[in-house]
Amino acid sequence: MTVVVAYAPTPEGEAALSAGVEEARRRGEELFVLNAPAGTSLSEPTYASPQQLEQVRERLSGGAVRAQVVQRMGQGDVAAVVVEALHELSASAVVVGHRRRTPVGKLIMGSVAQRIILDAPCPVVTVKPAAH
Repeated sequence: MTVVVAYAPTPEGEAALSAGVEEARRRGEELFVLNAPAGTSLSEPTYASPQQLEQVRERLSGGAVRAQVVQRMGQGDVAAVVVEALHELSASAVVVGHRRRTPVGKLIMGSVAQRIILDAPCPVVTVKPAAH
């Protein structure tokens, strides 16, 4: 089985990565780190550059869990890409970072994390970055 992390180079993504490593270690499973930016723009905040992805690979190499780091570009709907990966991998859990949003912000913009929570075929672990 596999634990999936929905990763972005943001504080929320970093929190999800740390929690994902712990979850995979606790379960004795592999880790699948997925960066799925909404569009093809390299300036998009959820886009992880090749250098950032390599840094994630280096951080995970030699660790307590086997990990794979993957990027799926230009898919448009981040939540759908993550949920599709969960089905493909028969994931045992998914870890997502979550940021605080106002009620109006949630109403207007929706939430990728919320859609993953509602559509995931497996347990979902949501984490927030540490308060500064």
